[in-house]
Amino acid sequence: QVQLVESGGGLVQAGGSLRLSCAASGLTFSWYDMGWFRQAPGKEREFVAAKSWSGNTYYADSVKGRFTISRDNAKNTVSLQMTTLKPEDTAVYYCAANYRSGRVATQPFEYNYWGQGTQVTVSS
Repeated sequence: QVQLVESGGGLVQAGGSLRLSCAASGLTFSWYDMGWFRQAPGKEREFVAAKSWSGNTYYADSVKGRFTISRDNAKNTVSLQMTTLKPEDTAVYYCAANYRSGRVATQPFEYNYWGQGTQVTVSS
């Protein structure tokens, strides 16, 4: 079955950096758009970034210029490099996969598969 396993979360001070990784198995990785979402306590899950199967990249306005998404189709992994972290970036971060379509999805309900999440905490 499909599995997405995130890693790399942790506690970091404001202004610091973290790199999240997501290892995928059980699917033809190169056929899927890969996305990162996050959910803070009491808030809805929100789109962070996505890398389409064709290589196009999309970011939420709140992370543009600070976060970078990348994928390695040979290793079935997608990563999120986060820099200049802010306390408001604190959330559980989720990796998600959506079978390729004509556009990259930015809504959670559009994604087929999800990881279990990894906690990112940014202290002020």
